[in-house]
Amino acid sequence: MKNRLKVERAEQSLSQADLADRIGVSRQTINSIEAGRYVPSTILALKLAQVFGKPVEYIFMLEETD
Repeated sequence: MKNRLKVERAEQSLSQADLADRIGVSRQTINSIEAGRYVPSTILALKLAQVFGKPVEYIFMLEETD
């Protein structure tokens, strides 16, 4: 699954730690999501979308292999 998390976070001038604190996860979780090593749960994806005020589908995109 591809994502725009790093781009959205940079546009809001948020560090990985800042974003992690807002949604109640570790900085390493944010790093893993951005790197594509971890696919977030539905609840986590919804929380991230809410932080940025964007639809989940805008931040997370399925790839053909998903």
